[in-house]
Amino acid sequence: MTEPVLSLNDVQLSLMGNAGRVDILRGITLDVKRGETVGLVGPSGSGKSSLLMVMGGLERATGGRITALGHDLTALGEDALARFRRDHMGVVFQSFHLIPTMTALENVATPLELAGAPDAFDRAARELDAMGLGNRKDHYPSQLSGGEQQRVALARAAAPRPQILLADEPTGNLDGPTGQTIMDLLFGLNTRHGATLVLVTHAPDLAARCMRTIRLEDGRLAHAQREAAE
Repeated sequence: MTEPVLSLNDVQLSLMGNAGRVDILRGITLDVKRGETVGLVGPSGSGKSSLLMVMGGLERATGGRITALGHDLTALGEDALARFRRDHMGVVFQSFHLIPTMTALENVATPLELAGAPDAFDRAARELDAMGLGNRKDHYPSQLSGGEQQRVALARAAAPRPQILLADEPTGNLDGPTGQTIMDLLFGLNTRHGATLVLVTHAPDLAARCMRTIRLEDGRLAHAQREAAE
């Protein structure tokens, strides 16, 4: 049996608020296989985004164990977690999180440079070309449309060829046709490069494109359902 790319065992997340402790994730046990596309669905406040964040080590679980590519993320320090994400994960958010003082090319090249890639700008340029932004490389985020900014963010996440892609409502700020383009590009990375994709979405049509959908309710897994991957 192939070891799961992501494995969660009794993962819990609790935060302290003004009214006391808030239990956000309540014992999540879940495996994600290599090359899978998984949609996380459920009502607002059910814990979908929090689950994605603990999968990526962007939020510390307060209980349980998270293993990614054989590494125990719950045992890694902040610097080691950052290096692991840099080398193995790509993350795409609803908000684009581009650096406003950098061009599209610089935004994509920066994580490659930090990883020590000698051809960072060449690789960044190729990734922007693949996203249909070959003529927008020297533009700043303020000069780009929302859809173009999200494509830059996707190029930045994809350029290091991550084995795991995490996407949190990546079309939430975009109109229908633009959002469809972004999702085609995102699923294309799974098809072309074999990246495992975990996607948080409220959109049933996007969830239906995933091999498996997982529903959360009140911080717990409600059910998992395998979908046609067509």
